[in-house]
Amino acid sequence: MSPGLLALLAVTPIIVAGILLIGLRWPASRAMPVVYLLSVLIALLGWEMSVVRVLASTLQGLMITVGVLWIIFGAILLLNTLQHSGAIRAIHAGFTTISPDRRVQAIIIAWLFGSFIEGASGFGTTAAIAAPLLVAVGFPAMAAVLMGMLVQSTPVSFGAVGTPIVIGVTTGLDNVALTEQLVSRGSSWEIFIQQITNGTAITHAIVGTVMPLIMVLMLTRFFGAKKSWREGFEILPFALLAGLALTVPYVITGIFLGPEFPSLLGGLVGLVIVVTAARLRFLTPKTVWDFADRKDWPAEWMGTLQARVDDLTARPMSQVLAWLPYVLVGVLLVISRVFPEVTAALKSFSFGLTNILGEDGISASIEPLFLPGGILIFVALLTVGLHRMRLRALNEAVSESGQVLLKAGFVLLFTVPMVRILINSGINAADLPSMPIAMARYVADSVGGVYPLMAPTVGALGAFLAGSNTVSNMMFSQFQFGVAETLGISGAFIVAIQAVGAAAGNMIAIHNIVAASATVGLVGREGITLRKTVWPTLYYVFFTGVIGLVACYALGIRDPLMGG
Repeated sequence: MSPGLLALLAVTPIIVAGILLIGLRWPASRAMPVVYLLSVLIALLGWEMSVVRVLASTLQGLMITVGVLWIIFGAILLLNTLQHSGAIRAIHAGFTTISPDRRVQAIIIAWLFGSFIEGASGFGTTAAIAAPLLVAVGFPAMAAVLMGMLVQSTPVSFGAVGTPIVIGVTTGLDNVALTEQLVSRGSSWEIFIQQITNGTAITHAIVGTVMPLIMVLMLTRFFGAKKSWREGFEILPFALLAGLALTVPYVITGIFLGPEFPSLLGGLVGLVIVVTAARLRFLTPKTVWDFADRKDWPAEWMGTLQARVDDLTARPMSQVLAWLPYVLVGVLLVISRVFPEVTAALKSFSFGLTNILGEDGISASIEPLFLPGGILIFVALLTVGLHRMRLRALNEAVSESGQVLLKAGFVLLFTVPMVRILINSGINAADLPSMPIAMARYVADSVGGVYPLMAPTVGALGAFLAGSNTVSNMMFSQFQFGVAETLGISGAFIVAIQAVGAAAGNMIAIHNIVAASATVGLVGREGITLRKTVWPTLYYVFFTGVIGLVACYALGIRDPLMGG
């Protein structure tokens, strides 16, 4: 079989996923089971994998899925617990007194608070929280959704306490083979993942610092009475302050603490800095910008969710108490990752399988106490006492979180095993390379040295299809690494810009737009939002690609696998 046909066969599951999800507009819950079955057929018939190896890969994927769902459940449970305790309402109320300028409100609520929520929860909760909050303080529903979607960029690669890297990249790469290569060169898997984290954080910081300005420009241009770009540029100094207030601690945290914390701590530090600046009127425009009178808003801007003044003014608890659970999450996560004794104790409780069904290199394990899900659930239970909640409220939070888990879980039950089949297909009776490697070799031969310019777009495509940075990283990390290895450039950095592109793709992910629109009663007008979010997405992936070219060729960035 020619390399072209081999690559086409390998990429067929991804093409079919695109056709079903985009062309036929199937929900992922219908599309991914079909794609999984197609992957099994290609593995058995095209790659001549053994039935046992396919089954072992599926079991490995299911075990990995349990770990992902554990994190999702913890993140959503904490959020729902805080909603039932009144903490979210108190946090909402605290934002309304900072500044009357809608541009400032958009930056603080969407960019900074949204980044913090993304770091703590991820999985679409950011826009689902930010959009209703913006409507509550007086934004048109469509503007609120747009702002909520644009923050689905810089923070996303480290959302849900680092899940897109910790789970997405780690399970998307053939870590068994890579670990052996790294050890043979005197390095380690941990160093390699940290290098990916560094590249992701630095690239996001370079490209993402101007995102608050882009958000405000789109707000004033599309939703202002004057439809003016100039009114957006009036807040340039404050917007850049807000960008740097997030991205500087974001990079420092990523480099020194790892992938779990950049968005969480960057958002929290940025909130403190920017809220203080706004209260002191530091770098804020002299004129206060607002929307036109509500009666002049076009009907397409309006959703069914309306502002409720009682909710905004009610303060059921202090800001300190409301924020305390999120602060505890950050503190406990840092302790669990920084202190070796604590890390070892938490990791000591684990379960898993090695060489599943006798297949070498196919293993999986779960460390429920060390995974962020364990800490999130622990803090959620602490919150019951801290906020003096009734057990009935906790039961409701658990029930609501379980419903979200079932929706996310069903798709992942097919998506993750599919990815593992593709990655594990390198051992077969036909003596063929694994499917991602077959794709990588063909792309490298066809595109050549300019591939780093395209790599972020591949990541964005994956997120657009799956509605998830984590899933995009699972699908494409090994493919991206394979292309880099073939071209002789840094595999770690190419995987890093894959993660950055996948984060940017969340801005156009239809699943996320639908979910955000539903929270403000704007269902049916998702296409209008998509036509606006595509432009920031193109900006993000293009400049990330340029950074990739410069890093790989002008700067000559290398990783442990390249030697030298």
